Amino acid sequence: MTNDKAAGISRRRALGTLGVFGVAAASGGLTISLPRPAAAQTFGQQETVDEALKRLFAGRPLKDAGNLVKLDVPLIAENGSAVKVEVEATSPMTPANHVKHIYVVADKNRIPVVTRVTLSPESGQAYMAANVRLGETGDVRAIVEQSDGTLLQAKREVKVTVGGCGG
Repeated sequence: MTNDKAAGISRRRALGTLGVFGVAAASGGLTISLPRPAAAQTFGQQETVDEALKRLFAGRPLKDAGNLVKLDVPLIAENGSAVKVEVEATSPMTPANHVKHIYVVADKNRIPVVTRVTLSPESGQAYMAANVRLGETGDVRAIVEQSDGTLLQAKREVKVTVGGCGG
């Protein structure tokens, strides 16, 4: 028999630690992800709305969301530097049918793609809320990308009294 204490760790402690890792791995609580190299993101470019939509969706058609997507944004924003936007999509959020992304696009901003939220079935619901900047009066769009590639769009005009993007 060897003396494990001389090595700095007892046999009991080593077996206990391995047991904890074994339980965590078996229950799915232990995930190992390797770091990825940093890469520049394509969001935040100064471009027109049409260019941004073409770049993001490669010409896929945007369907009217009807009552599948609820876009909650004020009709009049007194200060364009902080406009609350809430988007909720009706989705079962199962692995076969869920919302992958929610985009918020402000048509009149110099950088029209304001935000993108990535969701998974584990999210439980397709909902996002954010304060965004609006440069001037114009349409705000919520574009929901579903797991099958379908794009649903809800649009609403917001009147901005004081612009938030230097306008």
